Amino acid sequence: MSRETLARVVGKDCSIDLLIEDLREELRDRPYELVSVASGWQHRTRVRISETIRVSSAPTRGGAAALSEFEAMVLMAVGYYQPVTRGELSKIFGKEVSRDTIGALRSAGFIASGPRSPTPGAPYTYVTTKHFLSSFGMETLGNLPDLERLEDAGLLSRQAQEGEAFAEQRNEQRLEED
Repeated sequence: MSRETLARVVGKDCSIDLLIEDLREELRDRPYELVSVASGWQHRTRVRISETIRVSSAPTRGGAAALSEFEAMVLMAVGYYQPVTRGELSKIFGKEVSRDTIGALRSAGFIASGPRSPTPGAPYTYVTTKHFLSSFGMETLGNLPDLERLEDAGLLSRQAQEGEAFAEQRNEQRLEED
């Protein structure tokens, strides 16, 4: 729920920050909490309880959809390099990123169409959504892990390093176009 929506519900005279503080205190000893995500708040199960729910096979709503490893990598690339075209994603990975992969990420609500690219043919670009931020527990894209730290931890492959070089090259091209 965004700050604006909450203000409409409780009234403009109510202090939203104090209300959130009171709600968090009220929920302190409960299995759920109020979390700041995607420029708003979400009522969700505490992390320490989530494994119990998962094991019980209880049906739940929301959360991150099951992604293949390649879909997760494409989603990561969109997160870091957005707005990005499907062709640019294909250059990052050195193989074609299919429409099916893009469709799966769109269906899951993680990406949406961005502005048209200024390149010939004006292809669609893709950007992450508020659902992406919410599903991965981020308030803004600034919460994405630093690429250098991921590289130092050995969590980045050669493909991701090539993607970083691609992003630098793309930014230089865009500066020349402006």
